[in-house]
Amino acid sequence: MTTLSELASAGTRNPWAMAVVGTALCAVSGSVATDTRSRWYKSIDKPAWQPPGVVFPFVWTALYSGLAATTGRVLTELDESDRQQEATGFRRAFVANLVLNQGWSWTFFRSHRLGLATANAALLAASSIDLARRAERASEGKGAELAPYAAWCSFATLLTASIARRNS
Repeated sequence: MTTLSELASAGTRNPWAMAVVGTALCAVSGSVATDTRSRWYKSIDKPAWQPPGVVFPFVWTALYSGLAATTGRVLTELDESDRQQEATGFRRAFVANLVLNQGWSWTFFRSHRLGLATANAALLAASSIDLARRAERASEGKGAELAPYAAWCSFATLLTASIARRNS
């Protein structure tokens, strides 16, 4: 099993492997934790503005693909232009973001801790905004590529907070 420190270390040797493998591990972990057919999930009160369940897999697949692609390009550019300190910071921010991302699914769907899931989602949104900021600083236009991911994570925070409020 790949550990996060091994993933971050591998990223210094092959930024594309880190971006793709890291994002894929995050997606798999989140998918394993998510169960929208559970009795618990079906019983909680959700706002009317929650998108239909069928939307989520498509949105997350597109967002994860964009996250991996942009991360691979940003890290490659930073490495090739010998901006190692910036590359190290971006790698760490990326790994932290992935931990927060998959952690939300476990906190929400498996632990049923809606308050903690809201806090996790807020940290994920802040981390996603920071990742977009770092990408833009690294290469003009790359922040805009991560803007949909940051926006969706921010939306997920509002949705999680609404669900937590309705079910407290």
